[in-house]
Amino acid sequence: MEIKKAVIPVAGMGTRFLPATKSMPKEMLPIIDIPVIHYVVEEAIASGIDDIIFVTGRSKRSIEDYFDDSPELENHLRQKNNEKLLKIVQDISSMVDIHYIRQKEPNGLGDAILTAKKHINDEPFAVLLGDDIIVNKKPCTKQLIDNFMKYGRSTIAVEEVPIEKTGSYGIIKGQPVEDSLYILEDIIEKPSPQEAPSNIGAIGRYVFTPEILDCIMQTDKGVGNEIQLTDGIRLLNEEQKVYAYKFMGKRYDTGDKVEYVKAVIDFALNKEEMREQIKEHIAGINL
Repeated sequence: MEIKKAVIPVAGMGTRFLPATKSMPKEMLPIIDIPVIHYVVEEAIASGIDDIIFVTGRSKRSIEDYFDDSPELENHLRQKNNEKLLKIVQDISSMVDIHYIRQKEPNGLGDAILTAKKHINDEPFAVLLGDDIIVNKKPCTKQLIDNFMKYGRSTIAVEEVPIEKTGSYGIIKGQPVEDSLYILEDIIEKPSPQEAPSNIGAIGRYVFTPEILDCIMQTDKGVGNEIQLTDGIRLLNEEQKVYAYKFMGKRYDTGDKVEYVKAVIDFALNKEEMREQIKEHIAGINL
């Protein structure tokens, strides 16, 4: 039961980054010179995924263009003898098999994943949300896949979140079974701190058995009047065990303005050609 397919939902409106996202997808916001979505796709590939389906929406065409061939640009770089940039551009368009399907209207994460049902074809699959970058030597998705291969059951990535932010996450109640691993007892979508069963929240990485799709189909609209993935997971958990794994790595929620800026700074500091200038600039800031 190898995991070779991944669904990447990118149909969201990106309202937290308006007005920039009025004309560009939030997933195309650059971390210096590479868009966020590039890192998400790289993680999928590094985890053994070779077949990706993007669930897109209106105004997301630039994502398709980014991963497509660009003959005019390649020609220009070739004429300028810029072989380094030419290779980078060509590598992007040959990263992996990519397919696109449109979610006709924003109707929740569960609905977006359900849109890919025919392509999944009753196989286990991964889900990677397009605005989370997770940095670790072993990709977060690969960590989940390894747990899936061990137990044969759906596994969701979780981390501890500030108690005052539980209203932004699906919060789990879990029974520890080994280091960093829980058997899911319940998961609640965006509870208040008073209602939250813990401070352990699901983040944007999942590996599912195909039965999750039937479970989503059986759910009604939930929080925000949308089809919530969380409700599908709750139903799946009634039929078969679901695991929650506290992943290793540093996560940047690039849909959040502060986290986005942190990502840009950290990635800049990791670039040798930029590091000293950035450090000098930070040291000279008077607050």
